[in-house]
Amino acid sequence: MIKSTNRESLVPKFNYPQLYKDQIPFLEENTLLQRLKSSRNSYNNDPFRPIYHYVNPENTLNDPNGLCYWKGFWHLFYQAYPPEDTRQHWGHAISKDLIHWEDLPYAIYPNPEEACFSGATFVEENRVIAMYHGTKVGNMIAISNDDLLLNWNKINNQKPVIKISNNDGMELPYKVFDPCIWKKGEYYYSLSGGTLPHNPTGRRKRANFLFRSKDLINWKYLHPFVEGDNFTRVGDDGACPYFWPIGDDRYILYFFSHMSGGQALLGDYDKERDKFLVTSHHEFNFGAAHPGGIHAPSATTYKNDKNIVIFNMNNSKNTHKWNQIMSLPREVGIFGKDKINRDVLSIKPAGDIESLRYNHKSIQNLEIAPNKEILLENITGNTLEINMEINLNKSTMFELKVLRSENSEEFTKISFYKNRGFRDWEKYEGWEVEKRLNATDSIVSIDSSHSSLDPDVLSRPPESAPFYIEENEKLFLRVFIDKSVLEVFVNERQCVATRVYPSKKDSIGVSVLSKGSNSKIISLDAYDMKNIYKK
Repeated sequence: MIKSTNRESLVPKFNYPQLYKDQIPFLEENTLLQRLKSSRNSYNNDPFRPIYHYVNPENTLNDPNGLCYWKGFWHLFYQAYPPEDTRQHWGHAISKDLIHWEDLPYAIYPNPEEACFSGATFVEENRVIAMYHGTKVGNMIAISNDDLLLNWNKINNQKPVIKISNNDGMELPYKVFDPCIWKKGEYYYSLSGGTLPHNPTGRRKRANFLFRSKDLINWKYLHPFVEGDNFTRVGDDGACPYFWPIGDDRYILYFFSHMSGGQALLGDYDKERDKFLVTSHHEFNFGAAHPGGIHAPSATTYKNDKNIVIFNMNNSKNTHKWNQIMSLPREVGIFGKDKINRDVLSIKPAGDIESLRYNHKSIQNLEIAPNKEILLENITGNTLEINMEINLNKSTMFELKVLRSENSEEFTKISFYKNRGFRDWEKYEGWEVEKRLNATDSIVSIDSSHSSLDPDVLSRPPESAPFYIEENEKLFLRVFIDKSVLEVFVNERQCVATRVYPSKKDSIGVSVLSKGSNSKIISLDAYDMKNIYKK
């Protein structure tokens, strides 16, 4: 065991073998990992703790960090708060398929920094570079090259590579905060999240500051990276940035706003000027991040010019010694262009989610008469996947209630409002007047206002997202229910998610409603879902 000094953590720390064949038997005997397993098992009967979304094994968590793929495993890091030293450390889990996660010991410990905040990883042929924010000192770099990324060494004599302040006390022209890292040619590049130092409105505005280095130690500040951002709000900031290629020749900047949640900017990377030219924007939650909303992203590149993104999700109720969770991993790509040549993202669950399914139930060609709620008697549960293809016909709203109690005292309502979103005149330029008047975005919404009778659950306004559906396009919903989390994917082009906490044991029902006119469920497939954690 390594002795602790200075600001080092009180959490036990070990030197691990380099090779997988030696690491496995070492981990089996490791007292810290045994403690994590014991802690995870202590939560087995918690009614709100998800069984197929990742939740850390002990205490609480915050932002996901440094998602990457290395030597046959996906690696998920995250801000962890060990019980004996609740400063942020980097927690660590691995998966072969992005679904079944196994806990590993804490990866990066504080010192000289007070706490290890968020950051990203960059995978090279023979090593993985982690760049993250070390509070009170600046942005840090640690490197690992063992098979399971268990041992991390901080470079620059364990000092920050980008200091949080000038030695002479002069004001910096940039903020030093959450970084990401990539490489172009012989240079490494890094973004530091934050806000513009000076803003005439008096309110902060999102910014990401660009740095460049050849050796990972000496970094030169270049300039603010983003141009043409006409999308983010005054008051947003650019925390937890991840900058990656996406599609054939596009780039995407994922980030978190402490005001309005997880977002992304899409555009072109001008590699001559080292500027990111923004052309469109996507939100991942549609309201404040708290309570119960999507929080920070962690993203990495994936096959076929796509990305894998995972978010942490905030709680809406204080639960016993744990709170936040991770969303399902999402595969994000470019679906195509809208009517005015703006990028439309494709968004769908990533990983082998199908391996969790059992107890399949199916409904085919069910006609839904207007304005009458229909209870789907054979479809019940609070750990479910539900896939539905729906012909809306002339219905203006289709409603799916889940986690519904027998007498409807509790329920969570998923609604699809056809052509009830904003009218975007540019999008329909050139269409005949009558068609333009009727052609608007649709809205998908999760209303959790009746999800729980528990007075300790914090209410959240409906999570409502815009979504454009073609005139004769079918509606396809992919719904994931996991105790206290609900995620809804729509036609592989939108996703809404929130936390819910039903208090009644019979809050497991599912019903449907077609408003104004009839609709038809072409197919519905429901599955109970297995627990991903080994007992």
